[in-house]
Amino acid sequence: MDKKLDARYYELLQRLQETDFVLVELTLYLDTHPDDLQAIQQFNQMALVRRKIACEYENEYGPLLQFGHSFSRYPWDWKDVPWPWQV
Repeated sequence: MDKKLDARYYELLQRLQETDFVLVELTLYLDTHPDDLQAIQQFNQMALVRRKIACEYENEYGPLLQFGHSFSRYPWDWKDVPWPWQV
């Protein structure tokens, strides 16, 4: 069964990609500045934002991550395409 690819689908994926970019950049920064409290707070805030966006996506379109990081609906919806990384 194909997922309905509407504007919301693409909006959530874009927001996830943007948030992931910020988290990667903050991670790289914190690797060299581990005592920067403001950066740590920003990282933690963005991690919460990402969790919220991912939850919205998964509630509407299915799982993002495998190995127990995302739940599946019934029936098993990992067979549904396209997967987020294929868009």
